[in-house]
Amino acid sequence: MGKLGKKARKFAKKNLQSVMKRQRKNKSVFKKRIAKKKAVHEAVDLEEDKSHISRGRNLEVEDIEGISLDAIFGEDDSDVVGDDSDSDGYLSEEESWTHMDVTPSESYVEGDNDDGGLSVQNREMHIELMKKMKKMKRLKEKDADFAKFLESKKNHIKAFRDEENYSDEDKSSDDGREQVNGSGTSLLSSSAIDSLCQLITKEQNVHALKRLLNGYRAACHFGTESSTVLKDGQTFSKILMFVLREADTIFRTMLGISTLKERKETILELKNTSKWKNLKPLVKSYLTSTLFLLNEVSDSEILAFTVTRLRASIIFFAAFPALLKRLIKTSVHLWATGEGTLSSQSSHIIQAVATVFNSDSFDICLVKSYKAFISHCKFVEPVLLTHIQFLKNSFLELCTLDVQKSCNKATIAIQQLAKILQLGLQTKKKEAVKKICSWQCANCIELWVAFISVNIHDLDLQPLLYMITQIIIGVATLFPGPRYLPLRVKCIQWLNHLSSSSGVFIPIASLAMDILEYKFDKAGGKAGKKFSFSSSVKLPKHWLKSRDFQEECVLSAVELLAVHFMQWSYHISFPELATIPLLRFRTFHETTTIESFRRVVKRFIDQVEQNIEFVRKKRDEVGFSPTDQQSVDSFLQLEKCGGNFPFTQYYRSIMEKSFPRNLLLDKTTSGLKKKKSNGKKEHSNKNADVAVNGQGSSD
Repeated sequence: MGKLGKKARKFAKKNLQSVMKRQRKNKSVFKKRIAKKKAVHEAVDLEEDKSHISRGRNLEVEDIEGISLDAIFGEDDSDVVGDDSDSDGYLSEEESWTHMDVTPSESYVEGDNDDGGLSVQNREMHIELMKKMKKMKRLKEKDADFAKFLESKKNHIKAFRDEENYSDEDKSSDDGREQVNGSGTSLLSSSAIDSLCQLITKEQNVHALKRLLNGYRAACHFGTESSTVLKDGQTFSKILMFVLREADTIFRTMLGISTLKERKETILELKNTSKWKNLKPLVKSYLTSTLFLLNEVSDSEILAFTVTRLRASIIFFAAFPALLKRLIKTSVHLWATGEGTLSSQSSHIIQAVATVFNSDSFDICLVKSYKAFISHCKFVEPVLLTHIQFLKNSFLELCTLDVQKSCNKATIAIQQLAKILQLGLQTKKKEAVKKICSWQCANCIELWVAFISVNIHDLDLQPLLYMITQIIIGVATLFPGPRYLPLRVKCIQWLNHLSSSSGVFIPIASLAMDILEYKFDKAGGKAGKKFSFSSSVKLPKHWLKSRDFQEECVLSAVELLAVHFMQWSYHISFPELATIPLLRFRTFHETTTIESFRRVVKRFIDQVEQNIEFVRKKRDEVGFSPTDQQSVDSFLQLEKCGGNFPFTQYYRSIMEKSFPRNLLLDKTTSGLKKKKSNGKKEHSNKNADVAVNGQGSSD
């Protein structure tokens, strides 16, 4: 039997009974298999859920390693660049009208507005010329030989134009003309740049500006690609310095924009004008090349100067959203990794972007800055403490630009901290403990403590205050052992600071007294290797047997309680507040055999007892009841304003001696509060001064 034809096979597939029967059978089998597999998977999932419930565990608990402090902000798409940044900054040096992104009719409608109108005949000539150019372009694509012929003629025309422009100058190699090498690339000498700069500054010559910006692009890409545009090192430095210094002024002059205008609407209003359409490729070339330079240069002085000049041209980024995102990313990186002036100037440009571009850009700046801060505070060495303190200061200044949005981000970040602590308390696994007992977590908590302390009186931050307080107490109780003394001290300092700034009583006496009652080795050995207490969250084992450790425990307990008592020394309930801590201090005084410890503790006990006696005498003289809240709040306010209280003088002497052990938190936030109060009188957009060493004036 012969082979069936195409039509016969098609008919057989559709209509023969045997084929239809086989298809129905296969279909039913596949359906049964899928249903059976689905039922098995559902049963397995149900059993897993039951087993987890029966064991009292949560699936989230098992994934502690996958939780990070900044995971809640997700992977934003702000790094994705669009069409605005596809160009590498190179400008074609042909006539400008051949590169305008408008149709012929559009360009001449604008020309009517600027030049008083053009005749219909001129418009027709222009349209005819554009048709000829399109036809020539098609011929170039079809015929390679014709394209080569045009390219050779183009070089001759360019050389002829150079001779016309510089016919009055000497014809040596440094006569101000651009030389052309064998490949047709223009060479820029030092005198040629001088001539171009003169044409730009005096005549605002757009063609000269194009050629200079191409040279600037070559200078920015120097070392990353083979370029024969720049003749020598002198040319390189001259073109870089001129463009960075003068580009912003040149663009503003050509566009008629005042140097005082810092609104993005200024550029958006010019988007449909012929001036902007002619200058847009040039502005874009300058910004693109400068951003490329920031990613290639390693010298901090050049980077700081470049960032400063970009800060002056910040409004031009309104026309290039993708370049704006690149600017934010680069500035945040330099802010976090740079030092001194570079980090400070990068912080200024981040704040400028957040101010000028408002809502969306502020969110991007805040999230990226927070992520950069977290990633760069994992390890803290004594030499890095100053820089990390500066990062905290500048981040808090960024938050003050939009406190309400910052408060929303702070809520999300603090909830993430609470989640990590909760998982740590549930599992107490090594990974969870390590994640909580880290500089990354400690710096994160300290950052939001400072944020709440600065803004507690301007916003309703009571929920955040309660949440961060519970987190700090949880961290302190999760690590009760003596090796975690530095972390425990930091926790109590944070609580003292929150209590002082908010006026809310936070009980810290028991946490401080636990430090005093750590068990000491009677031998009291040496500390061994040098160890920085301020840059650690956990002590080495050999330190626990040293005399230094014992001294640190006693002095820390006295200092922390002195701060706590100082805040409430004028309160009517101070005698009751100090009763239990005094009993435990007396017990320690009786049991310790080290005379230096006994003297410190005895002085503390005497000062507290004097204050208790003073408050009791004043309390016996009042005629109001404890339910009269207004009278209770005004108790001893006159004495408090005087500042001559006995316990106040004792507190000051203790703080002067203990300064090396204190965190810089109080000084940081006090400086920020001063700046914030000054900012209400005048807007601090002009780059508020931040002390790089993180220290402000003491209270």
